[in-house]
Amino acid sequence: MTAISSSHPSGQAEPSFRHELYPYRGDAQFLSGTLGYIHEALEGDEAVVVAVPPDKASLLRSELADEPAVAFVDTTRLGPNPGRFIGAWVDWMNEHGEGDRPVRGIGETAWREARNAAHLSELRYHEWLLNRAFARSSTWSMLCPYDDADEDRGTLRSLSRCHPLIHRDGHHVRNEDYRTAEEYPFEALQPPCDPFQELSYTHGDLPAIRSKVAQCASDAGVPDDQQRKLAVAVTEIATNSIRHGGGRGTLRTWAQDSTFLCEFRDAGYIADVMAGRTRPTTEQIGGRGLWLAHQLCDLVEIRSTRDQGTTIRLHVGIPQRSS
Repeated sequence: MTAISSSHPSGQAEPSFRHELYPYRGDAQFLSGTLGYIHEALEGDEAVVVAVPPDKASLLRSELADEPAVAFVDTTRLGPNPGRFIGAWVDWMNEHGEGDRPVRGIGETAWREARNAAHLSELRYHEWLLNRAFARSSTWSMLCPYDDADEDRGTLRSLSRCHPLIHRDGHHVRNEDYRTAEEYPFEALQPPCDPFQELSYTHGDLPAIRSKVAQCASDAGVPDDQQRKLAVAVTEIATNSIRHGGGRGTLRTWAQDSTFLCEFRDAGYIADVMAGRTRPTTEQIGGRGLWLAHQLCDLVEIRSTRDQGTTIRLHVGIPQRSS
């Protein structure tokens, strides 16, 4: 890895979106790295948006004395689904950037609160998607602190591959491990947990799909309010599947590890990796189904290739019954 400065040598194009990982251990290192990043931004008349866990936000607030250019945002309202994060960052950027004013983000994901392997995988995918979402943004950069107290080399290495830069000793360091490939290397989806329910569907089968999901969700213990949200998401995904997936598909439902899952498979292909990640505009035609699914479900997994079609899994948490 090679240290670089904010200015680039002649002949080298400066990356428009600066996305860097900051591995740290302990509160002291967290503060030294993030405060240095913030003070550098303030010296350059840049705004700063901080989206970190509440305990880390308290540490920073105590050091900044209500600095007006630094905005703290509440990440807890977003819920667990990483598919909501990019849309939130777009809103925060627009709100605090004030036109063309450069904005720096500090975003620390609560990795240790990941609910399961699928959730952890989608958190990593979100980090990779940030590079695609803001590739052309010349007025924004992001620092991603990661608590490396456990010295988990595997997790740190996988995160490193999602960040073009590493923040180290106050320097922006080129990351030779950054994965620049056009396609993200997804982990394979785990097979459904037995017993699972299966239903083939086509045009005119939306009522049967909703009825099947409602019964299975109720049997699994999904609360009524979440069932109503799931019914909307299921309708949107099944409609898209029928319209764009060859007119037919397969629904599977099952419960696993305190989660209820609905899986839709069809022959369609979703070319846009950002589909569902950003809020649809009022003029936009289509694109609302996946957005709604992300807003209504605890997790949405999408796997889509030209040769194998599309699989979409909707996850809804099941409350634990007290014994």
